[in-house]
Amino acid sequence: MKREILINAAPRETRVAILEDDQLVELMVDRPDARRMVGDIYLGRVEAVLPGIQAAFVDIGTDKSAFLHASDLVFPEDDERDEDAAGDDDDETEDDSSRSRRAKAPPIQDLVKRGQDLLVQITKEPISTKGPRVTAQISLAGRFLVFMPDASRVGVSRKIGERAERQRLRALVQGVLPRDSGGVIVRTVGEDVTEETFRRELSTLTTQWKKIKRKTHFQRAPSLVHRETNLTRGIIRDLFSTKIDSLTVDSRQVHAEILEYLKGIAPELAERVKLYEDNVPLFDKSEVETEIRDLFKRRCDLPSGGYIIIEQTEALVSIDVNSGRYTGKKDPEKTILKTNTEAAREVARQLRLRDIGGIIVCDFIDMETRSNRDRVLQELRTNLSRDRARTKAFAVSDLGLIEMTRQRVRPSHLHAMTEPCTTCQGTGRVFTPDTVVRRVERSVRRIAVEGKKERLTVRLHPEVALYLLEQEPDFMRKLEKTAGFALELRDDPLLKPDEFKLVVKGAVRDVTEQYAVA
Repeated sequence: MKREILINAAPRETRVAILEDDQLVELMVDRPDARRMVGDIYLGRVEAVLPGIQAAFVDIGTDKSAFLHASDLVFPEDDERDEDAAGDDDDETEDDSSRSRRAKAPPIQDLVKRGQDLLVQITKEPISTKGPRVTAQISLAGRFLVFMPDASRVGVSRKIGERAERQRLRALVQGVLPRDSGGVIVRTVGEDVTEETFRRELSTLTTQWKKIKRKTHFQRAPSLVHRETNLTRGIIRDLFSTKIDSLTVDSRQVHAEILEYLKGIAPELAERVKLYEDNVPLFDKSEVETEIRDLFKRRCDLPSGGYIIIEQTEALVSIDVNSGRYTGKKDPEKTILKTNTEAAREVARQLRLRDIGGIIVCDFIDMETRSNRDRVLQELRTNLSRDRARTKAFAVSDLGLIEMTRQRVRPSHLHAMTEPCTTCQGTGRVFTPDTVVRRVERSVRRIAVEGKKERLTVRLHPEVALYLLEQEPDFMRKLEKTAGFALELRDDPLLKPDEFKLVVKGAVRDVTEQYAVA
């Protein structure tokens, strides 16, 4: 599979696109006003301890206090933890080991006290109304190793499957790890690394940890102690390897920084880094910009003519699969199987691309045979395996649904790059003109019951006013007769489509009084 990384660097925004076989599969955006926080280390102060939920809230200086669960204060000796998310268990993607850690965690009130200073690391950014989630299990990521000061074992990435290779790497790292200095996880890219490289990186990480510890003696909580590396460096450290065919960047400065960084960690990859200098923007040239513009559409079309509908809600994400214009030839089951198989691939891609996390429910087209249902599930799992975030897809339910979870450490692109519509308040719906007119009618009748007899001006959005004039031309005359006082219709482009105002002007002085706002 052909893999590419494109970096579009601008003064106020850096965007990283990951392409697989010329298709956009992942997008990362970094802005100064919305900096990525996962990995940052803070000296926090415990604000509240809540035994009822086995958690504490820690003030780290952000708008909302951070959430700390009791299990994140216990240092588990699990050498099979994911190297890319050490100590990063997520509510919606926790596995059996994380659930057991929750069950075994001592009472939170025995571990921390209110007012206590605590060194914590962000594992999940603030999402919606929730503050960040933190852990006391600090981990420092290098290119080949993840250093965990409070652990004691040597682990190896799950993605290195061969047992003999895992044992070899574990023994190699144990040979360079000083006694009682902490624990280490070997990352996937560390598979072919020499003992000297491990020793050098471990030395760098342990020195970094000593600096962080020293800072805590001179800073007062709450304060930032260590900031995770920026997006570009993080991509080079975590993703750029021999499995990536090329990395293209459109900024001379960032290009130079990348080459300088690679000198120290992987000089052999420097020849794969390219500087883009064409006048046509990089993302336009690679046709990535078009896909980004379509990122928030509800509908995603499939190659055969079917489509999926993606709806994000507060509780979960629902994905509906439809056959659309694709009707096949003869066998309906084959038609459905083809549509569902294409949908499984697209669902996995859209989850990565939109950075959607949490609980996801996929409603595939009903299939008659068990073997076909299993084929679609396997196709989904195969494509999900390419995702860097932890995912888990369950078997097809009795209702024909596939339930799954995806690790969520930051808001999805939809929540990060958009805001609720001021007109519909995020529902995506507004009242029809006919409904607005009926509400006006009821409001005027209420005013008549109150005994008001002043002349009223009815202000409506221009589209609603036009509807009234064309569809109900005698509406104002009939309402005047019923209410017993004069009415005047005015259009007001400053109003929302489903908003109206009833205004009365006094005879003595020009006083505007708003009776009702829908």
